[in-house]
Amino acid sequence: MNGARTLATAARVLRQLRHDPRTLALLLLVPCVLLVLLRYVFDSDPQVFDGIGASLLGIFPLITMFLVTSIATLRERTSGTLERLLAMPLGKGDLIAGYALAFGLLAVVQSALATGLALWFLGLDVVGSPWLLLLVALLDALLGTALGLFVSAFAATEFQAVQFMPAVIFPQLLLCGLFTPRDQMAPALEALSNVLPMSYAVDGMNQVLRHPHLTADFVRDVLVVAGSAVLVLALGAATLRRRTA
Repeated sequence: MNGARTLATAARVLRQLRHDPRTLALLLLVPCVLLVLLRYVFDSDPQVFDGIGASLLGIFPLITMFLVTSIATLRERTSGTLERLLAMPLGKGDLIAGYALAFGLLAVVQSALATGLALWFLGLDVVGSPWLLLLVALLDALLGTALGLFVSAFAATEFQAVQFMPAVIFPQLLLCGLFTPRDQMAPALEALSNVLPMSYAVDGMNQVLRHPHLTADFVRDVLVVAGSAVLVLALGAATLRRRTA
């Protein structure tokens, strides 16, 4: 990997996104709108929002970053841009790291907006530090970016990229503990949930929600989410091919 090439790739992606207001709106505004909608759905019982709002702070960024990253990367592939880039002295690691850096910067903004909105405008009540909440939200967004980069290698069209959501995201959403505690699931489902990164994202948010200080479980959750993102990025670099659709 070359740092200058990675930064150049990230700058190019950010320039392209700057001229795509719909994508920026999806990345930055949609999670905030969904949080506001959820808050007022449970307007008569704010404690319900307190119970699930922190979890959704991690889930919404992961989903939106997965969707946008997979489609944006596939667009580069099908337009021939990816093949032209790889014909230059640009390694696969440089390309993947550049995309991850560009979308990671957007993930910082997205996570900060959503967390700030939930805490200071929607009244989300958390016992722990807001900075820890922001950290988990950011790692979740980076994980969504990594998953999007990875699955884009297996899609031929943007529609196929969207079709990966039921296979990659929905099972994690159902098993992450948002709807029912994981230890109350069937043993097979609980075992499966224990290897899915979104489960640790939700657990990390709940640790901040319930504990005033840093806990060992929180550290474990953060390391698992971060490690999963790094692993998926490495797999994305390994599956990157010089081939237009």
